[in-house]
Amino acid sequence: MYLGSWLLQKGIKGKVFDSSAGFTLPNSAVRSPDFSWIRLEKWAALPGNDKEKFAHICPDFVIEVRSKSDSVKFLKNKMQEYVENGCELSWLIDRFNQKVYIYQPDLPVIEHHHFDFQLSGEPLFPGFEINLHEIENS
Repeated sequence: MYLGSWLLQKGIKGKVFDSSAGFTLPNSAVRSPDFSWIRLEKWAALPGNDKEKFAHICPDFVIEVRSKSDSVKFLKNKMQEYVENGCELSWLIDRFNQKVYIYQPDLPVIEHHHFDFQLSGEPLFPGFEINLHEIENS
């Protein structure tokens, strides 16, 4: 978990979740992203009992990694849904086609058709970069 370690090292306060966590988005959809992060102040503002179930909150950052059983179209719609419900940055990583889709509010989706580039956490995580090609081949 490169990003989780980086966040701790930089002192960026937030809650990191894996795919076992679920959230109820403002549109009432229940989602469990592969990786998600929520600003600490946003998480702290939730009532305690809401934190123990599918919290009524949209993560600030989401990563979904496509599995063989996932359709790209379904995942793209899911990523758009996260952004429409308040997510600031989301990455869809398609390992099978070596593609990355980057979603941000009010911006067109950015598509990379290979993994050999520096995937940036900007603007949410200034200075964070990761090369998926290096991870895939390590």
